[in-house]
Amino acid sequence: MSLYEGFSVTHRRYVPRSHAHYGGDLVDGAYGLGLFGDVATELLIHTDADEGLFAGYSSVEFVAPIQAGDVIEATATLVRIGNRSREIEFEARVVCRSAPLRGPSAADVLDPPLVVTRARGTVVAPKAAD
Repeated sequence: MSLYEGFSVTHRRYVPRSHAHYGGDLVDGAYGLGLFGDVATELLIHTDADEGLFAGYSSVEFVAPIQAGDVIEATATLVRIGNRSREIEFEARVVCRSAPLRGPSAADVLDPPLVVTRARGTVVAPKAAD
């Protein structure tokens, strides 16, 4: 197990067109929060050998839109360790974005990646077995 502040986990995922919810191929903000739940689960498996439970967010910022055709990465970084609570900072970034004006399958790598969502939340790990 790696229980130390600064430990992080990153996931990448393609956002399919079927996830577009609004005009302009926009995806709802909850999509990024779902990714944060997944990456927090893996982080807790590494740190506590358990999936843990999400207690809540203390802050959420929707910085830029997520669009269908994006490749998005979500990172969870452990910033505070309590007895059972773990405070985590989250950031979601678009690393590739579709470019439909150039063609139906055209896309670009974004350098630097575009930050789309930031959050801070608390997860709870079960009490360690004696």
